[in-house]
Amino acid sequence: MKVLHLSTYHQSGGAAIAASRLNQALNRAGLSSEMLVSETRMDEPTVTSLAQTTWQKRWATARFALDRLTFLPFERSRDVRFAFSPALIGTDISQHLLVQQADILHLHWTTFGFLSTRSLSTLFALQKPVVWTMHDMWSFTGGCHHSGSCEGYQHQCGNCPFLRLPAPDDLSNSGWLRKQTAYQNARLTPVGCSQWLAKRARQSSLFGGLSVQSIPNPLDTKQFIPLPKAVARWELKLPDRKRFILFAAAKVSALGKGFSYFQKALHQLRQQLAQPEAVELLIFGGGDESLLQELPFTYHFLGSLKNPRQIMAAYSAADLFVIPSLEENLPNTIMESMACGTPVVGFEVGGIPEMIQHQQNGYLVQYRSVDDLARGMQWVLEQPEAVFSQLAANARNYVVANYDEIVIARRYIDLYGVITQG
Repeated sequence: MKVLHLSTYHQSGGAAIAASRLNQALNRAGLSSEMLVSETRMDEPTVTSLAQTTWQKRWATARFALDRLTFLPFERSRDVRFAFSPALIGTDISQHLLVQQADILHLHWTTFGFLSTRSLSTLFALQKPVVWTMHDMWSFTGGCHHSGSCEGYQHQCGNCPFLRLPAPDDLSNSGWLRKQTAYQNARLTPVGCSQWLAKRARQSSLFGGLSVQSIPNPLDTKQFIPLPKAVARWELKLPDRKRFILFAAAKVSALGKGFSYFQKALHQLRQQLAQPEAVELLIFGGGDESLLQELPFTYHFLGSLKNPRQIMAAYSAADLFVIPSLEENLPNTIMESMACGTPVVGFEVGGIPEMIQHQQNGYLVQYRSVDDLARGMQWVLEQPEAVFSQLAANARNYVVANYDEIVIARRYIDLYGVITQG
């Protein structure tokens, strides 16, 4: 059995990282698995880039730009520029050798100029079994990646809150109609990375009649392991006798990552702690460091980390990881932190409640509550050493039991077997 994963990106963004990890896990489990991406900047034996030549790379960049330009006249504001994808721009890969050789096509995050809705139609027309791991809601909405409180996806979309001029027949409605046409007669099995996302897909008008599954993303728990805090802090040149709060995001300033809530909660936390000078911040990710200068604690900014050892050291050096995201599916960062024995404090949103067991491996915060976010950070910081050690052990054990790559690879292999026999 040959499986081909299709992803816009190779290692850029959470969805691409999750797809790449699954591809690696399946190969280690003995399955023939490969990955086809729009473009990549690093070599990996089972990953092929659609863009090989300089011209092809330029065309991939141009497709991305064209894809964004198609949405520009419709966007409500710049804040939603990357929150909606019409998927009018893409490329036909149905005759690509890897696609032709595959027994199963496994879709991941495919927008931003890689696959258009029409591209998807040509793939589905091959009548190969298709698994679609949903890393957000885009596959069953008229174009948004997360709908928030909008439930238009349960009908035919339209009157979209992301658009400058919402109307019953707006861009979201036409996007929904294009997907409805594309999905007709497709041998499609949607998979939600979280139970939360799978539930939403089952409620949708596009996927409601399909057998929607729920399988988490995998993590190599032999790669992400707890390092002794003294060792991790020495490697990162951090002071040893401090308590560290970690914040990490691909783009720190992204509105959905909730940095403003983190900032406000830190100001409250400083007032609540008996010894605030003992606490410092550890931050890694992309974005403008000037955002950090108003934080009320001393901070250490590590920038974007790519080296797995440095990422593991950052998680291990921290006493807790804070994820105040306003919209999430099943964050890789929570898995990584917990695998390194670091408890997590995060909002009760999306798939996060499936990961954080309240006061067992972290602290589950009331959604958008700055007060409870500060309370959660304080709760973890003030636990006695024995209780904190148990929190850390619970975090690690939960990831090993539920997200280890061996567990997840087996669940996908079983799914592949079912759909190829059907």
